[in-house]
Amino acid sequence: MYEPVRKRRRVDDDEPRRTRTDLSAFDERAGAEPDGPPEGDRWSTWDGADHGPDPLPHWVITEHAAVDTELGALKSGKEADVGLLERAVPGTDRSAVMAVKRYRTAEHRMFHRDAGYLEGRRVRRSREMRAMAGRTAFGRDILATQWAGAEFAALSLLWSHGVPVPYPVQCSGTELLMEFVGDPDGTAAPRLAQCRPGVDELCDLWHQLVDALLGLARHGLTHGDLSAYNVLVHRGRLVLIDLPQVVDVVGNPQGPEFLARDVRRIGEWFTAKGLPPEVGQPATLLDELLVASGMGTSQG
Repeated sequence: MYEPVRKRRRVDDDEPRRTRTDLSAFDERAGAEPDGPPEGDRWSTWDGADHGPDPLPHWVITEHAAVDTELGALKSGKEADVGLLERAVPGTDRSAVMAVKRYRTAEHRMFHRDAGYLEGRRVRRSREMRAMAGRTAFGRDILATQWAGAEFAALSLLWSHGVPVPYPVQCSGTELLMEFVGDPDGTAAPRLAQCRPGVDELCDLWHQLVDALLGLARHGLTHGDLSAYNVLVHRGRLVLIDLPQVVDVVGNPQGPEFLARDVRRIGEWFTAKGLPPEVGQPATLLDELLVASGMGTSQG
């Protein structure tokens, strides 16, 4: 009797081998993030951030199609890092170089001297207040965001009233974008401490400084950490920088002491450089600022 031939079952070794095609060679993004821009480091973060005051300077780029590119570091500090960032619209000549300041968060040792500055500042939730007071990781994250927001608010207020500070472009979380004070090639303006002005230039810078500090005082504020290292001089123009710790002279119990320290520090630099006494003196400036802030005088 005829018996049909049974087909032999394949074993694993007999399975046909399949070759896997490497598709990466066809990926024109060359390993870029799937949602990232075709060039640069990220899409513009303008949308969703807090924006600077009106009127916007002509160089501020608001297009959603803009791309941000990191250009390098400018300064690394204990509380924040500052770098250069270019925002540009691909396919156009629209571009702007800005300073980007990023505050350190919970994993970093930060704001070791913030207790006095924070007097008078409050957040709404008691849990957040306890976390900030205890310097927990959560609390330090809140502090970093609060410092960024405080500097952004101070810059916005002061810029709107003509005080010489960088224009604050935007603030998002712990990141602050602002006007870059320097030359188009990325050369930052020197700090006052690096300058060696002659007598005439020294006197002019002193008058600019007095006007700037009066601008703060009229809003009841002082810088809080003023020195020749927190002042830039760009082509003869004085610019105040680093204002996260701006102090309410009236609302902070230590406000007058912060103001006096600011005047003493910056006054010592000008005096050491040969500022003529008849042009300006720290003691006279302090009284003028106290009056402007509504606090009377150092004698009263």
